[in-house]
Amino acid sequence: MTLSLDAVSVAGPVDLPLAGEQDVQAACGIMHVHGRRFGRPTPLGLDYASIVAAELAELGLEALRFAQARGIPLHSVSTSLAQAALLAVAQYLAAATADDPAEPHSPGGPPFHSAEGIAFEIEALDPSVWQRFWAALGADDRAVSQGWRPFLHRFATATCPLPRLAEVLAAYPLAWLTDIARRTGMTLVRVSDQPISYVPAFVLSGASGDHRRGRPAELLPLSGLVVLESCRRVQGPLAGHLLRLLGATVLRIEPPGGDPLRWVPPMAGDTSARFRALNRGKDVVEIDLGTPGGRQEVLDLAASADVFLHNWAPGKAEQWSLRHTDLARVRPGIVYAHASGWGTALGPNPPLGTDFVVQAHSGVPPSLMTIVDVFGGVVSAHGVVAALTRGATRVDSSLLSAASRMNAWPRRRCAEPLTVPVCDDLAALAADPRFARALVRDECVLVSSPWEFTS
Repeated sequence: MTLSLDAVSVAGPVDLPLAGEQDVQAACGIMHVHGRRFGRPTPLGLDYASIVAAELAELGLEALRFAQARGIPLHSVSTSLAQAALLAVAQYLAAATADDPAEPHSPGGPPFHSAEGIAFEIEALDPSVWQRFWAALGADDRAVSQGWRPFLHRFATATCPLPRLAEVLAAYPLAWLTDIARRTGMTLVRVSDQPISYVPAFVLSGASGDHRRGRPAELLPLSGLVVLESCRRVQGPLAGHLLRLLGATVLRIEPPGGDPLRWVPPMAGDTSARFRALNRGKDVVEIDLGTPGGRQEVLDLAASADVFLHNWAPGKAEQWSLRHTDLARVRPGIVYAHASGWGTALGPNPPLGTDFVVQAHSGVPPSLMTIVDVFGGVVSAHGVVAALTRGATRVDSSLLSAASRMNAWPRRRCAEPLTVPVCDDLAALAADPRFARALVRDECVLVSSPWEFTS
C-alpha cells in the first residue's frame, strides 16, 4: 500500500476563502481568544495554526504507517490550518456554546512586571500558597480573595485582570519578589528573551513486542487498541482525546467522585463544557491511586491495555510503584507515555510545570491562551503513535519540549493583509454554516477530528 500525506491545506472543511495564517487566526477564533487580555482581537506572535497543523500532519502520517502495518487499508490523510486553529480554541468554543455561557472576559492579566520593569510569571495551584505570597507582600485581603478564581481559571478563560495585585508586584524589585516566592511556595519564573529551541519534542526508548493487533472492523489507525489515561488539565487529556479520534478506546482514570474539573462552569448538560471538549467519548473508572488497592486496580487494567498515558507530577510514579517497569511486568510491551511539564531539564525537583510558566521560561511569545498545553498534547499523542509504529515501549514528552519545537519556527515579522472578517464571538462562529463540517454538537459545540483519512 502506498501512503501519502495530502498537502496541508489552509481552509480544509471550512468553507471560507482563507489565504493563510493571518486569515486563519482571524476567522477561526485565535485572535479573539488571545486578544481577550488586550480587550480586542490580537494576532499571536508566531504562526501557531501552521505549527499545530504541521505536527498534526506528521502525527497523521505516523498513524497511517501504523495502519498499514496492521493491514488497515488507509492510504492518505489530510489536515489543515483551519482545523488546527479550531482544535486550539476547542475548549473556549465549547464554553461559549454551553447551557450557561455567560462569564466575564475583562481585559488584563500576566505577565507581571517588577519595579525594574522585568517581566515574570507566577504560578500556584494551592490557595494557601496564593494567600501566603500576597500576605508577605502586604496586599489587600479583599483583592487577594477576589483574585484567586480568575488567576486559577485563566487557563480556561484566557484573561486574568488583577489590577491591584499587579500594582503590588510592580512596587518591588525582582530579587525581593523571588525571595518571597521561594519562602511562601509560589512559583516565579522570569520571562526569557532568549527562546529555547534545542529540546527534542519527544524521546522514545525501550524495545517492545508487536502492537499490531489484527485488522479491526472500524477503519481507523488505532481501532482495537486500548489507552489507559490518568491525566489532568489540558496537555494529557488532549493527547488521549487525539488518540481516541485516531480510533483507540480510551479508559480514563479519575479520583473517587470524579475529576473536579468536570463541574467547573459553564456547564453543558451535566458536565463542564471545557472538560467535555477534551474528554468526550472516553470511558471512565474511578480509582483512588493513594491506596494499595487502587494501584493494584491500575495494574489489573494495564494488563489488557496497549498504552498507559499519565501527566503526574515528578516522583508520583515512583511513590505509587506505577513506573514503566511496574506496568511492563503485568503487560510486556505496553507503551508507557509520560507528558510532563519540564521533562528532566530542570532536575528532579522542578517548579510547577504549567503552560504559563513554561511559556515564560522558554521564551515563547506570551499568551493567556493555552498554546503550549494544546501543542504539548499534540506532541504527546505524536510520540505515542511513533512508539507504537517503531516498537518503543516508553515515550517522554513535556511542555518544555513542545515550547522548544514551537520556537524552532520563525517568528512572525509582519502582518499579512486580512481577506476575511475577524471573529469576535465564538458562539457566532459555532452557528456559522461555513464551519459546520469541522464541528459537532453534543450539549455544546465541539471540534471534529482534525484529520480526514481515505482508503
